[in-house]
Amino acid sequence: MGIVNKQNIVIRKFRDADVKEIVSLFYETVHEVNAADYSEEQLAAWAPIGERMEKEAVWGESLRRNITYVADIDGTIAGFCDMATTGYLNRLYVHKNHQRQGIASKLVDSLEQEAGKLELQAIRTEASLTAKPFFEERGYQVIKKQSVERKGIAMPNYKMLKKLSSH
Repeated sequence: MGIVNKQNIVIRKFRDADVKEIVSLFYETVHEVNAADYSEEQLAAWAPIGERMEKEAVWGESLRRNITYVADIDGTIAGFCDMATTGYLNRLYVHKNHQRQGIASKLVDSLEQEAGKLELQAIRTEASLTAKPFFEERGYQVIKKQSVERKGIAMPNYKMLKKLSSH
């Protein structure tokens, strides 16, 4: 896939019908894009293929509850993100074929605008090794490097914070 014409990217609110495609995008992204920074064992613990159905049910619930945006390109989901109303940016994933095209920035811009409307003081996230440079470019600061455990496997990531200007 070539570079997408920016006008084709529509950022919209999550719909229940998006869950299956979002979960597929998550698995593909983790196992392909994050493979540059994490071992096969870590990837298998992070996105276990056998838990796809359970993930669809659990994520459907949390994506509905959170502020969730989807990047849509001609009817296909190219990325998604969600944030709790407390300012915790939970997930940000861009499809492996749409990396470095400004999609993550558009998604996070939408969340940051929502955070402003909610008068939040800051947005917090836990960024993967892969996502850390993206967040740093956007003004997020590393609070601490940590190791999280999934299925008994340790995986490094970063607690990050972006202070929002008060209005």
